[in-house]
This record gives sequence, C-alpha cells and structure tokens, in this order.
Amino acid sequence: MNKVTEVSKIFFAYLVRPHLYPELFRKIFKNIFQRKSATKGKMEAEMWCANLAISQDQYIKQLNGNTETASLNDLFPEILVNAQKIEASTPVKMGGAGALDLIYNLCEHTQAKNALETGVAYGWSSLAALLSISKRNGTLFSSDMPYLGKDNDVYVGCVVPENLKSNWKLFRFADRESLPKIFREQDEFDFIHYDSDKSYNGRMWAYPLLWGKVRNGGFLMSDDIGDNAAFMDYCKQNNHTPTIIEFDGKYAGIILKK
Repeated sequence: MNKVTEVSKIFFAYLVRPHLYPELFRKIFKNIFQRKSATKGKMEAEMWCANLAISQDQYIKQLNGNTETASLNDLFPEILVNAQKIEASTPVKMGGAGALDLIYNLCEHTQAKNALETGVAYGWSSLAALLSISKRNGTLFSSDMPYLGKDNDVYVGCVVPENLKSNWKLFRFADRESLPKIFREQDEFDFIHYDSDKSYNGRMWAYPLLWGKVRNGGFLMSDDIGDNAAFMDYCKQNNHTPTIIEFDGKYAGIILKK
C-alpha cells in the first residue's frame, strides 16, 4: 500500500467514526505543526534510561521484599496459552505483550481495586491487570482508540477472556475524550498504566493529569519512555524519583506516589 492510499484509508476511517472527529482535527494539527514531537530528546532520554535501568525481575523481587515471585506463565498457564493462540489467529497485527509480570505485581502490591490504562490493542496489559484486580472484584478502566485504517476495532482486547470482562470498562475514544468520561465514574486509582499517545506533547499533556488521579501509595507506569524525553522531563520538572525498567530492549518508567 503506497503512502497516499494509506493516508486516504485512515482519513476515511475517521470520517465513518464521528466520535473520533476531535482526534482527527488534533492529528491534522500535529502533522502540520508538531511533526518532531514523537522523537523530541530521544537520544538524551535513551542515555538517561540506560544509566538508571534495572530488569523487570529485579524490580519485582524488590517490590515483594526480595522474595522470588512466580511469573504469569506459571500462575495462569492455560489463560496465557489461550491468549497467545488468539493473538496468533488475529489477522491484524498490533503492539506486543509488554512487561505483563510487572503490571500484575504492581496491581498485587497495591491490592488494586481501581486501575486505569490508556492503550489496549490486543489487551495484554488489560489481561495482566485484570488477573489481579478481579480477585478483589475491582474495575479496570481502559481508554483505547482503534488502529485506524487497519480495521482492528473488533480485535481490541481480544485476549481478555469472557470471565474477566465483568471487571472491565472499555472506552473507545481518544484519551482526551475517554479520560473525562472515566473520571466521572472513578476519580482515584491504585495503578495507572500509560501506553497510548507516544508523542512528547501527548505525554506531557497526560502525565500531570493522570498523576493527579493516583492515590497515595499507588503507581503511575509509562511504556516506551526512551522514545522521547517526555517522561524524563516530567520527572525532573516535578522532582519525581522514578524506577526505570528495561524489558525487551525498551524502557518503562514507574513513579510511586508517596
């Protein structure tokens, strides 16, 4: 598919989804005036992350008092194998699974009853959070906008099994529309996972908003923080001391609200 055809398909995908018109106008503005926002400060951010990073296993061990902790593959083998089969059979390719053990253990550590995530795709992070939250009959609130032009709407969250969906509320809008709707239902969260708009400006808009909704003792986690300097700048500007996790050649950042 050439570039013109791809752009035309994405534009048409927006046109048939009126609830996404606000995001369409933001995309047009971003592509005209903020084209370099996606990678602003990338080199400096990668160096900062590399100097601070520890492994997922190291952090989970610290989180749990230096005790060994079973992985999700060990704790829920049938669920994980079935989810992998569902992903493999899906005709639309989306993002990878990510640091699932980390998400699960952060929810367990906080005994999370209310969690929020931005960005769903297949639903791997949703699954990890729900496997913990469902134990306490809590709720995961998710914001996700489809991969427009790829017709993936029906596959969003496809790896989440039916028995966990009663603890899940999925809002199918861009974050700037989803989050106000979510906050009308729940105003404070034990755990928040950011994995949506990866641009510098998008992150710098979202981080302070989400941080204000994390309860004391809760966590804000952001994926792919080496892509640009937003997470680094946000932490420095607000005197946060984050934990940086290296996973599969990428970096995630975690901030504990003390």
